[in-house]
Amino acid sequence: MAKVHLRNVTLDNFRECISLEVDESQKGFVASNVKSLAEAYVNPNLFPLAIYDAKVAGWEQPQLAMVGFTMYEITAGVGFILRLMIDHKYQGQGYGRAAMLEVIRRLKLHAEVELIATSHQTANEVASKLYRSLGFVDWDIEWARQHKSEIFLKLNF
Repeated sequence: MAKVHLRNVTLDNFRECISLEVDESQKGFVASNVKSLAEAYVNPNLFPLAIYDAKVAGWEQPQLAMVGFTMYEITAGVGFILRLMIDHKYQGQGYGRAAMLEVIRRLKLHAEVELIATSHQTANEVASKLYRSLGFVDWDIEWARQHKSEIFLKLNF
């Protein structure tokens, strides 16, 4: 199984981060990394992170390419995983699952996080399969019902 190392997006890796692209068939399912980074710039509750293979841990300058991007939010007791994207060159190698497991681990370390949640577009069967395989279940919360094209999921712990 792949293992990942998450790092802050900085001036040093910003261009690499915004150049990552999902497979053509997934383009409508995830916001661009530029948009996500812009949102994080103005919202202190958002935590954008670059995804690397775990082999770069300990290196000041990663010796391998960035494989993806993730971003989560902590608000109202919920750690919400807003973004997960793996560059098309690295899909199918276990990086998505490994990144989700690492983000979940990190969210559990925050005392204020009582629930971990995520969402995906209704048509995104790949995301649905991944999230459900990690134990996420439907989250029936009133405010989410107004988002007809999204499915909201929660992970109780």
